[in-house]
Amino acid sequence: MKKIALTAAVLGLGLAACEAQTDEAAETGIENTGEAMEADAEAAGEATEAAMEEMAAEADETATEVEAAVEGETEAEAAAE
Repeated sequence: MKKIALTAAVLGLGLAACEAQTDEAAETGIENTGEAMEADAEAAGEATEAAMEEMAAEADETATEVEAAVEGETEAEAAAE
């Protein structure tokens, strides 16, 4: 009977240790996921900002080309104004 009680106690301690490890692993997984999401959001923001800057530069270039064509100027003259 003592062997059964001892075995049950050891199994109980083993299960408790597994539960603590599982909780810790889940918590670590959640933290890592949060950090990854934050990094992805930051990268997406930076990519969006870079794309907007590129679009603005292209729009400025197109506006200069159109102004030069309308005014009969070179692009350099139109850009100088």
